[in-house]
Amino acid sequence: MKQTLQLRLGQHLTMTPQLQQAIRLLQLSTLDLKQEIQDALESNLMLETEEEGATREQAGEGDTPVNGESRETAVTATEVGGSGLEPEKEIAPEATDIPDELPVDSGWDDVYDSVLPPVSGGSTGEQVESDFLNQRRTARTLHDYLTWQLNLTPFSPRDRAIATAIVDAVNEDGYLTTSLEEIHTGLGDDELELDEVEAVLHRLQQFDPPGVAARDPRECLLIQLEQYPLEHELLPRAIELVRDHFDLLAQQDHNQIKRRLKVDDDTLHRINDLIRSLNPRPGTLVADSEPQYVLPDVFVSKRNGVWRVELNPEATPRLRVNPEYAKLIRRADNSEDNTYLKNHMQEARWFIKSLVSRNETLLKVASKIVEFQLGFFEHGEEAMRPLVLRDIAEALDMHESTISRVTTQKYMHTPRGTFEFKYFFSSHVSTAGGGECSATAIRALIKKLIAAEKPGKPLSDNKIAGILADQGIKVARRTVAKYRESMAIPPSNERKRLA
Repeated sequence: MKQTLQLRLGQHLTMTPQLQQAIRLLQLSTLDLKQEIQDALESNLMLETEEEGATREQAGEGDTPVNGESRETAVTATEVGGSGLEPEKEIAPEATDIPDELPVDSGWDDVYDSVLPPVSGGSTGEQVESDFLNQRRTARTLHDYLTWQLNLTPFSPRDRAIATAIVDAVNEDGYLTTSLEEIHTGLGDDELELDEVEAVLHRLQQFDPPGVAARDPRECLLIQLEQYPLEHELLPRAIELVRDHFDLLAQQDHNQIKRRLKVDDDTLHRINDLIRSLNPRPGTLVADSEPQYVLPDVFVSKRNGVWRVELNPEATPRLRVNPEYAKLIRRADNSEDNTYLKNHMQEARWFIKSLVSRNETLLKVASKIVEFQLGFFEHGEEAMRPLVLRDIAEALDMHESTISRVTTQKYMHTPRGTFEFKYFFSSHVSTAGGGECSATAIRALIKKLIAAEKPGKPLSDNKIAGILADQGIKVARRTVAKYRESMAIPPSNERKRLA
């Protein structure tokens, strides 16, 4: 037989739709997963929550037994919780007979209660539960607050246009981010002088909060000192220090400051206390931000000396197949309606199975993380072990990409706070004894050393590296500086304070 080369094109399925759905659910955050579940409940008539099914059955609508296939699916949906924490069952509302006709001279509220919850308290003193999140006011921004004050201040039409342009150029911290020359050019008024723009700026700098619309930190502190509400004997010296020697103040050059102001250590210490009472970011006193709530995926707690990891039952509602629709499926019927029900049944089973797989994987990874980082849970950040995705993947016989999906945007509630799964992973640094130390533990040690340093003689990065070397942790000065900057800790010359 003669040998030949042939090129054939073919298609084969490498990833099933079920696997694609499981992977997509695995990488979703808790909020995104809730939205995905809600979309599935609205689009698939076979899916329902266990609470809805229990409510319907208590109302007498689900007395018919379910066939074997649907019962098995319902049991699988029960395992979605996985944590042993049973959610509270909602009490079904009492059935009320609706009359065929209502009297013409009556209203709906005369027969039925209003859907809006009454205010808690009242004449009876009863406390009524209400959704406080729906009653929150919208967040107030600094721009809105300044605009409100602007509308209450008498301005000429030209000055009002200038003030509006200046307010638009103030950032969230309260600083003017655009130069007066650019504002003057942007107004496009040939008869407008730059001095008029600066005069309007000085009027806006008298607005609340003190220090707003400043062009730099020096001007911000100076405005606050000039508007200081209390009488202070060292206020003129503080104004002189900020106005004439701000560079020395920023460098914490105490010797030069004492020589220029002709004061002693005690007086300089009191002047510094006065300046530290000011706010270098006045805009943060006004701007309100919408709180971002984190819903943890797992709970970690210690019971009887043993650490337990449990899934949050509120993160994923328990789903099941609607038994009323499931019993309508006829096995030998190929009609359009029956095929429609079969397809929805299959999609519901796949979706529930994907949720079960997601929760099982999430619980396995969380448990293994807790097992690796028991030192952190017992003693804190200083006992954090170095950990990478590969360590968890090898321990659970999974792929690193799966571990990466599980640990992204997933949160763990612990006695030490709520942390993202990624928080427990960090690189390592070699120790003198041949072991390894986590980068998170090194950051905690650096923070502890800086917190315990003498205010008049702060530790330099080189000194911190030497102290860590004495403890057997080999770390370079550049690494100490990098870790210190990641924690927003200033260098030693800026941390220097009078004793």
